[in-house]
Amino acid sequence: MSAHAETDCLNLTLNIWRQEGPHATGSFEVRQLQDISTHMSFLEMLDCVNEDLVSEGREPVSFDHDCREGICGMCSLVINGQVHGPQPETTTCQLHMRHFKDGETITIEPFRAEAFPVVRDLCIDRTALDRIITSGGYISVNTGSPQDANATPIAKPDSDLAMDAAACIGCGGCVAACPNAAAMLFTGAKVSQLALLPQGAPERESRVLSMVETMDAEGFGNCTNEYECMAACPKAIDVSHIARMNREYMRASLVGSSP
Repeated sequence: MSAHAETDCLNLTLNIWRQEGPHATGSFEVRQLQDISTHMSFLEMLDCVNEDLVSEGREPVSFDHDCREGICGMCSLVINGQVHGPQPETTTCQLHMRHFKDGETITIEPFRAEAFPVVRDLCIDRTALDRIITSGGYISVNTGSPQDANATPIAKPDSDLAMDAAACIGCGGCVAACPNAAAMLFTGAKVSQLALLPQGAPERESRVLSMVETMDAEGFGNCTNEYECMAACPKAIDVSHIARMNREYMRASLVGSSP
């Protein structure tokens, strides 16, 4: 191997969380890796781990992934104690091995939250977030031909804020980073996104009441302004959306929900 090639490869020690099922007792497994290209993504590195395990006749490490383009939010891991790893505003699938050092020890865990039970190894059940969305994160529209795009004027500041909130990919990183395992940044973004737009007005009150009620019922904690959620969010969702959700909830509680 040439001297140049050596600088592009890493030897690593991995501490990987292994857990056979939701009710099994998990533990860390140590794996040694050699000649890992710095051009690999973090998930490609895990693919190499699984190739080695399969060649040994063992079960591969289970981890979630889909698009591998920073869009779907499936690739959620805690890497060396940091949600999604050391790079800010970066999903795990978009994290590359060049951000690690030769000889480094990397600890890989699933998200830890009561509402996110471990399914197997690094896979968790995040359907609690789906149930929050199902409870109110939508608008009711008439069927038929769509309206012209310019038929409903929306002020640019409002449309910009709505688009910022809509950038949330539902990865659950905010929950994993929060010391209270709160889902208020996620829920706040989904509430805020529609509350800012005229299309969301008809169900404005019922939406926030239902989503907050479901969020509480799922066992998520409460926000205590730690701001860890915003720091861990790969899409940099701002905590101001939590404040907007709280205002929406107070308003809806006073005026009552729509029938």
